[in-house]
Amino acid sequence: MYENKTVAVVIPCHNEETQITRVIETMPDFVDSLIVVDDRSSDGTIATVKALAATNARVHLIEHEYNEGVGGAIVTGYKHARDEGIDVTVVMAGDAQMDPDDLPAIIGPVARDEVDYCKGNRLFTGEAFGKIPKIRYFGNAALSLLTKVASGYWHVADSQTGYTAINLRMLQLIDWDRTWKRYGCPNDYLVRLNIYSARVRDVPVTPVYGVGERSGIRLHKVIPCMLVLLTRLFFTRLVHKYIIRDFHPLVLFYAAGGATLLAFFVCFVRLLIVFGTEFRIDPATANIPDINALACGFLFISAVQFFLFAMFFDMETNKDLR
Repeated sequence: MYENKTVAVVIPCHNEETQITRVIETMPDFVDSLIVVDDRSSDGTIATVKALAATNARVHLIEHEYNEGVGGAIVTGYKHARDEGIDVTVVMAGDAQMDPDDLPAIIGPVARDEVDYCKGNRLFTGEAFGKIPKIRYFGNAALSLLTKVASGYWHVADSQTGYTAINLRMLQLIDWDRTWKRYGCPNDYLVRLNIYSARVRDVPVTPVYGVGERSGIRLHKVIPCMLVLLTRLFFTRLVHKYIIRDFHPLVLFYAAGGATLLAFFVCFVRLLIVFGTEFRIDPATANIPDINALACGFLFISAVQFFLFAMFFDMETNKDLR
């Protein structure tokens, strides 16, 4: 227990035979339960966990019948912890990239009921730029910015970290069967937490790389998928939080911004067509129509202003969810 609260750690695994022993053996004593969810590994992960469970009563192994993705493994662990009535449930990857020394910082705010959800942020320390592979660092930064817009948690960063802690109330409120099951699940969770006005906090954690982990992330597949996911999550949050549960005029500003931006693109395409036609007839006399150009400028500036106002209202609405 930690500060009189029961603690479980969900460990999603897929082919982590070389790393899972390190994760389990370095787990602090205050952790009551280790819920290892094997997501249909093809190596010796299951045999290794079973051997560890034989000498460690805290270890509970759950095996998936088919591969569901990291989000699916986390959801299975969350449901188990929810059904057991665990007060604080943490997620730690099975690849040993999450430092167990950071557990008190992750668990503490949730155990003390200061927040509903606490997540690690590898960027706070200033060590991340030197430790995280550069492509992943800049990709993380871009996704974090988009996640701020999609989730409404403008104060959080490092959205792709899976090192998190959540309280029992949120485990019971959220419909985990509807969550995203693969890469991008932390972004999905933030959106659903915001719909329920959950308090979320970032805490500094140490970035851990070069311990034998293997990344299965393929950027050419992940980036398009994440853009679609974040767009869908953004509209899901607007509808559920600002229309269904309680109307807020910021949706009108977002709608006006979208309509104005669409009008800008139509006007801009027309401008290009007119100019291109004149250029083909006589390059020397080709010119951009003044009214068309002014309309494009006006529409673009208006769209930007509508979006900025909408974001400002969103920030104000969610500023207390810290």
